[in-house]
Amino acid sequence: MDSALQDPHNGSAEAGSPANGTTRPPSTPEGIALAYGSLLLMALLPIFFGALRSVRCTRGKNSSDMPETITSRDAARFPIIASCTLLGLYLFFKVYFPNKNYTGLVLKTWKIQKSKKGKTAVIQNPTTRDSHRFPLEIFSQEYINLLLSMYFFVLGILALSHTISPFMNKVFPANFPSRQYQLLFTQGSGENKEGGRGSPAPGSGLTRPLCPEIINYEFDTKDLVCLGLSSIVGVWYLLRKHWIANNLFGLAFSLNGVELLHLNNVSTGCILLGGLFIYDVFWVFGTNVMVTVARSFEAPIKLVFPQDLLEKGLEADNFAMLGLGDIVIPGIFIALLLRFDISLKKNTHTYFYTSFAAYIFGLGLTIFIMHIFKHAQPALLYLVPACIGFPVLVALAKGEVTEMFSYESSAEILPHTPRLTHFPTVSGSPASLAASMQQKLAGPRRRRPQNPSAM
Repeated sequence: MDSALQDPHNGSAEAGSPANGTTRPPSTPEGIALAYGSLLLMALLPIFFGALRSVRCTRGKNSSDMPETITSRDAARFPIIASCTLLGLYLFFKVYFPNKNYTGLVLKTWKIQKSKKGKTAVIQNPTTRDSHRFPLEIFSQEYINLLLSMYFFVLGILALSHTISPFMNKVFPANFPSRQYQLLFTQGSGENKEGGRGSPAPGSGLTRPLCPEIINYEFDTKDLVCLGLSSIVGVWYLLRKHWIANNLFGLAFSLNGVELLHLNNVSTGCILLGGLFIYDVFWVFGTNVMVTVARSFEAPIKLVFPQDLLEKGLEADNFAMLGLGDIVIPGIFIALLLRFDISLKKNTHTYFYTSFAAYIFGLGLTIFIMHIFKHAQPALLYLVPACIGFPVLVALAKGEVTEMFSYESSAEILPHTPRLTHFPTVSGSPASLAASMQQKLAGPRRRRPQNPSAM
């Protein structure tokens, strides 16, 4: 997960240079201000609207609309999983050792040196002085990025379609033809599926046997139109890798993350943000792993905006970037505080606006520090203390600390959400149950009046 705010081409230590060996011209103050301001605005949009949509998010008809609750155990494990994923991506791009003959203890006695060209590695035995030259990377970076591009192509289309669907529903006219569809994947053999052996007879009033649902997605014609529009953006991104298409997918991923990822309480949010605070600081300041992955990883996992837009227009290529982790992680905590505000039933959104202002302050401070020191900054280093500290201070001033930390988001019964409170008791043998069901079906029925003319 890329979680560092970076200014890779503005004279920093990580500044890149064009292929012809010439240095990039420095960005103008106007271009830098436009890039930073745009990144800040793009970060605020998915947090604000994602938090509002998280309130209305219910366990609806589609499995994709169901919020995923993050528990304290999940929060504690998340930084470890993220670190393993980040390191794995780094090893894919940088670590090499394609010769399978050198395994086991032999690896400990051979020295690996990177050649000047950066494309091959010289492996030399210190005893025999034999040396061999191997490719630097296990897998070609182009193939890895192609595979990831196809994955995010599909994922981005679905995320963008889900994002624009509520807005497009207001655009369609009332007489727009709409047909309902359902995509259902269940687990089980043919005997346990609807219509298979052992299924209840039609009209018996019994439901089909409960099968684990892998995918249960209901959609209509309007959703197909949204999917088609999103596919146009997907093809644009796949073919051109344009920064606008990248940002459209990045905004969609961020909004869906804030909407569908729910923290169950404030304590879990503190555990998650605290763990990722350490994760972010270590991988940005302690190593070059995160910066390397962010530049090598061609996927919409970051928002970018060109600093030379005023000079080169839409073909600009001198980008400042912000990782999606710096948006989604604080965003789900801000959305939790919005739901806490609503649970107080005071018709105020004090904690939401406080945490939202804290996020603006933290991200603005990150941009300022990065611009001063000309070095990539771990944004969570500034966002986590602000997003946790400001609301806690407000709760202390209002005397609502106990209410804040005892609030359980997962315990809420959202509007229009059916909740099963008990299971019916069923007793008796299958034969007796079948006999009683037959008696109910064979009970007295209303006779249909006969047509006098037919008599």
